[in-house]
Amino acid sequence: MSATNLIEKVKSKFGELVIDSHHFCGDQTVTVKNESTLELFQFLRDDPDLDFNFLMDLTAVDYMKKKAQRFEVVYHLYSLKHNSRFRVKIPVDEKECSVQSITSIWKTVNWYEREIWDLYGIKFQGHPNLSRILLYEGFKGHPLRKDYPINKRQPLVGPLN
Repeated sequence: MSATNLIEKVKSKFGELVIDSHHFCGDQTVTVKNESTLELFQFLRDDPDLDFNFLMDLTAVDYMKKKAQRFEVVYHLYSLKHNSRFRVKIPVDEKECSVQSITSIWKTVNWYEREIWDLYGIKFQGHPNLSRILLYEGFKGHPLRKDYPINKRQPLVGPLN
């Protein structure tokens, strides 16, 4: 299935959710609204024409003051059957700062969602154990946010020399 057809298939089923899409040099991407994401990812995984059965990566981006929505959660999917890649982006408002967890679809996403919570502070609704994974529980703030103070002292870290 070509890049245009993949995007069109997603748009035909979830057109009201799709904000933007593009394909360039094999890069197939849809940007979707922050709602009904569980159904979208279920469709991407289970539809035989798509069969995106492998979640390669999940990350976030902080666009502080560069976009209307400060954050974006980015899912990188791969279909072993079709040897194709697909990217889904979800803009996240700074005040709400949450998206729906997809741990029920891909168990491996558990670690990625915890990492994003830990480093960016984006919550994943319905996650079974949304707790810090890289930093200790008493750590204050989320260090990959662009407004995180570089010299901030933490409770368990002594003075910088």
